[in-house]
Amino acid sequence: MGTCVSTSRSSCSSKSSGEPVTPPCLGIGFCGQKRPKRTFSDHLVTFQHLPSIPNRIFTNGKSRTSCIFTQQGRKGINQDAMIVWEDFMSEDVTFCGVFDGHGPHGHLVARKVRDALPVKLQSLLNSSQSRQSGPGQTCFMGNSKKSDVGDLDKDGSVEDKLSSLWREAFLKSYKAMDKELKSHPNLDCFCSGSTAITIVKQGSNLFMGYIGDSRAIMGSKDSNDSMVAVQLTVDLKPDLPREAERIKRCKGRVFALQDEPEVPRVWLPFDDAPGLAMARAFGDFCLKEYGVISIPEFSHRTLTDKDQFIVLASDGVWDVLSNDEVVEIVSSAPTRASAARILVDSAAREWKLKYPTSKMDDCAVVCLFLDGKMDSESDYDEQGFSSATLDQSNHSGNAAESDDGQKSEPCLQRNFTVRSAEENDTCGRLAVEVDGVGETVSAEDHSWSGLEGVTRVNSLVQLPRFSEERPGP
Repeated sequence: MGTCVSTSRSSCSSKSSGEPVTPPCLGIGFCGQKRPKRTFSDHLVTFQHLPSIPNRIFTNGKSRTSCIFTQQGRKGINQDAMIVWEDFMSEDVTFCGVFDGHGPHGHLVARKVRDALPVKLQSLLNSSQSRQSGPGQTCFMGNSKKSDVGDLDKDGSVEDKLSSLWREAFLKSYKAMDKELKSHPNLDCFCSGSTAITIVKQGSNLFMGYIGDSRAIMGSKDSNDSMVAVQLTVDLKPDLPREAERIKRCKGRVFALQDEPEVPRVWLPFDDAPGLAMARAFGDFCLKEYGVISIPEFSHRTLTDKDQFIVLASDGVWDVLSNDEVVEIVSSAPTRASAARILVDSAAREWKLKYPTSKMDDCAVVCLFLDGKMDSESDYDEQGFSSATLDQSNHSGNAAESDDGQKSEPCLQRNFTVRSAEENDTCGRLAVEVDGVGETVSAEDHSWSGLEGVTRVNSLVQLPRFSEERPGP
């Protein structure tokens, strides 16, 4: 892939004295050390050893500050993936993500994004750091405080510059990720894709980039010291006004089926397929020229002492539990290390109670505790987990792997489709990109909560058939 996973450290110098100095720093990486020169083969070897990187977990378990858990639904193979990567760029930076795949190869797409997206984000940040750390420039360093920065130029504060840096990195990494999926030789993403909800916690700063309908919320204390839920992201459904407008401009169609009127879907202009239940996703290239995009929404939030934890989850959780219920379940868990598992178990029970005739969706949860504290190992072991146990076959990112060692029971049988020789994404790019920045959907315009009473069968209804596919003579 040619991307570097290991943390790079750059140096900052001043021409005035000729001696290395420590300039004002804003955010990521390190100063005062020389970046080691790496070869292309080094990059490949590093990427191949992603599962063994310290402080990176991607299977059921816990880390120093978080716990994660996923459970397969009743639709076939588990298409959800998740990751927590502590010490992501420096000791003060943590990356978290949840990815919900859909379509015949959605599980492979979700795992590919889980593995490759953080690496791309890190590589882009390292590149930005290299450009910023030149003579007379401000470099970016972890554990920074306002008092350490001193007087800055008048064209922006520390937070503004840091937010701008992360915004650019999120936008470019998502774009690069979708481009890689499109050209991947062994992974067919024409009618398969994945959502992504990704956050980076850097000290008291929280940066979020997301597409699709996975969601992040935060448990925080109000003025009465009571726990309340704060929704951090917007569910990017096709019926959101700005999303629907863009899709219709690009000749895509948005409507719900009669038997599930609460689930708006995206359809091709010439066929009642595939019926994608989200407006933005990785992959799904059959819809990319008809308004579905992979440009993420980005937001920046400053955390306070009132903020307790963050929960990232796929829609299998939000379809049956409200934000307040999720915060209550996590905050009342007997141990922090068991919070993610208990939340998934609660969602599974709600699926059986509310929708006994429907197939439960896959559920994936990441719980990040903002004070950096977790339970003791003895408390954790009592819950029946082992943070050292990694089921490699169940979460490998290899696109050619088997289906989790299980008998695959996909709900969608793939129809043979013809990928156009030259797929044009001009419409989507024109509609939403201005100088590389995607349009925004304001969370304050709408309060989009979990769909009540929805028993979504699939994120896709059916795969399209194209008239070009005709049997040979």
